[in-house]
Amino acid sequence: MKDDAKPRDLEDRTFFFAESVRAFVKQLPRTISNTEDVGQLVRASGSVAASWIEADEALSKKDFLMRVKICRKEAKESRLFLRLVDAGLAKASLVIRDQLAAEARELTLIDYFEEWVIARISGIWQLEFL
Repeated sequence: MKDDAKPRDLEDRTFFFAESVRAFVKQLPRTISNTEDVGQLVRASGSVAASWIEADEALSKKDFLMRVKICRKEAKESRLFLRLVDAGLAKASLVIRDQLAAEARELTLIDYFEEWVIARISGIWQLEFL
């Protein structure tokens, strides 16, 4: 994320996560392993946002729960590939990678998952997080 203020709406938050990942990977060293890992990272980070949109538009509670679980799975996968990419020796790249990995971890926290389920079932579409 570009600043300390995190978007409160999860659709925005997941979008900014995917967007930030894309900006980050453009500055990574071009290595054989990064070529593969970056592709996976870009796909997974975009899937976090796409899966959240699908969850928000779910047709049933069962569909909603499945989509949120997919969203969480993709966030975990994003975190894995963030940890695997070679960020090079630039300290700024390492800091950004760590910030993105922390955001991916936050998107997988069970407290959010429970709040998403409770809010969605209750008909609240946008959550406000601390």
